Amino acid sequence: MLFLQLFISGLQTGAIYALTAAGFALIFGATRVFHVAHGATFALAGYAYLACTDAGLPWPAGALAALVLAVAFGLAMDAFIYRPIQRHEGSFFTVFVAAFGMSIVVQSVIELVFGRGFVTVSSALTMARQVAPGIYLADIFWVAAGVAIALFVLVTLFLERTRAGIGLRALSENPELLRAYGLSSRRLSAMAFGLGSALAVPGAILTTMTSGLQPAISHQVMLISLAAAVVGGIGSLRGAALAGLLLGVVENLVIGVLDTQWSAAAGFVVLFAFILFKPSGLFGQAVTR
Repeated sequence: MLFLQLFISGLQTGAIYALTAAGFALIFGATRVFHVAHGATFALAGYAYLACTDAGLPWPAGALAALVLAVAFGLAMDAFIYRPIQRHEGSFFTVFVAAFGMSIVVQSVIELVFGRGFVTVSSALTMARQVAPGIYLADIFWVAAGVAIALFVLVTLFLERTRAGIGLRALSENPELLRAYGLSSRRLSAMAFGLGSALAVPGAILTTMTSGLQPAISHQVMLISLAAAVVGGIGSLRGAALAGLLLGVVENLVIGVLDTQWSAAAGFVVLFAFILFKPSGLFGQAVTR
């Protein structure tokens, strides 16, 4: 029963990882920008929700504030950091350093306002009930699963059925061709950052209610998003989502046989295994020479 309980908890964690990793994969797949500050987006969304809750505002207001701040941050990174660097033909390393530096700035601001300790939001959704002998389940499990499934269906339909979505998928391949069809690569890039940043918001809110937040969580989220993107196949939205779910389950199942300190490391063991034996990931294209 222990492993079944850990598996169920892993699915809940994996749903959060899947949403966040899918946002990172969407941005990278469309723009080819290694958005290291995606973890900072997650942190800002979580703390925005926390601030609204502490102020006595209802949860919809907190969720809206988190969404607005996350999308605004993503759009600002695209407009004021990445685009000027690309305009001057800056290297991949320049983009990486700029994004990493912004993550440090965000972390420092959060520490200044909220302190360095863990913070959380109390919710009736986290109250677990026994559903079978030795198995406990909280309502937040169904919320996480339902939100993840609904968002992936909506995003997939958007990318496959709409003109803008098809343009996003083609953005990294041939921006000049997009202009020939009346689509703006600049607007599509902004759309990718806005949509990718929005996907981090549900996971941030759910994390605020469950395990809690601390300022350095942005680095942890970024590492998980990167691992899921590699395991799923670079640029693959469904691959990143499935890999995020897999990493969440693996991290929780490891607790059944090893100390909890090995939980985070287990996901990266999976990452290294894919790098060695299947570097193209679950849904990536193998590169031949």
